[in-house]
Amino acid sequence: MRIGEMSRRTGVHARLLRYYEEQGLLTPERGSGSYRSYREEDVETVRRIRRLLAAGLSTASIALILPCVRTDGPRLVPVCEDTVAALRREHARVSGAIDELRASKEMLEHVIQAGAGPAAGTVDA
Repeated sequence: MRIGEMSRRTGVHARLLRYYEEQGLLTPERGSGSYRSYREEDVETVRRIRRLLAAGLSTASIALILPCVRTDGPRLVPVCEDTVAALRREHARVSGAIDELRASKEMLEHVIQAGAGPAAGTVDA
C-alpha cells in the first residue's frame, strides 16, 4: 500500500510515517519512481510505535526495543531477553521526570498562592 493508504489506516500523518522511516522504525519497500510501498504488517508496526511513544519512549529507544515486542491483543509483550531490563530503565527515567514535574508543580503552586495573598496587587512606594 502507498503512504496515503497507510496514513488513512493508521491515523498517522504521512510526514510522521516518513519520520519513522528516517529513524529506522519503518522500512517500506521502494517501487518505481521511489514510491514507498508498505506491507500489511507495517500497519501493526505503526500501532506499536504509537504505543511506545505514548509510553514516553524516544524514537531512539523504540528503534532498539521495537524488534523485541509483539502484540498480544491490546498489550505489547517483550520477546527478547534484554528488553525487560531496557523497559525498566525507561520506566525509571519516566518516573524521575514525573518526580521533577511534581516538584515544579509544587513550586508553582507556592508562588501562585503567595501572589494571591492580601498584599497582591499593591505596589510599595
